[in-house]
Amino acid sequence: MESRRDMDSRRDRKPFEEEQEELDERVVDITRVAKVVKGGRTFHFRVVAIVGDNKGQVGLGIGKARTVPDAIGKATERARRAMHTIPLEGTTIPHEVVGNCSGAKVLLRPATKGTGVIAGGGVRAVLEAAGVQDILSKSQGSANILNVAHATIDALRGLRDVEELARMRGKDPAEIQPFWK
Repeated sequence: MESRRDMDSRRDRKPFEEEQEELDERVVDITRVAKVVKGGRTFHFRVVAIVGDNKGQVGLGIGKARTVPDAIGKATERARRAMHTIPLEGTTIPHEVVGNCSGAKVLLRPATKGTGVIAGGGVRAVLEAAGVQDILSKSQGSANILNVAHATIDALRGLRDVEELARMRGKDPAEIQPFWK
């Protein structure tokens, strides 16, 4: 039996859709995958989705289902749950960083204001959803979209804020700040 307080709190709660602020959802890749069974092959769809708030939060999700809309729903839901906050320095990233995933390697470099997003495919989708507006990137190795997107997320997770780095080293943030700032 539920208590009165639990019922009141549930009644006041808004539906899940209303709680979510406006997020940028992008479907990066839709692939048909096959599973071989005794009677032949069963086909499913694998969807890679990127979700971001354009303010420094981004997540990647993978969804598999028999129909494309179901797979997209699963992928976007998993991407929402896997969102990470990344430090931004204005419209770019604070420092150069490299991310790896399997055979894919992604180099991200900060750029001056007005440069734009110099990236392609999965890298561009992740960076734009995260809210990065000026950046240079180079994707090396595998061109598999899933691995490139994972490598980009890995690179963004490796970013450190100047204040955080100064606190870790026990120094003044002005000492660590790059010379062009």
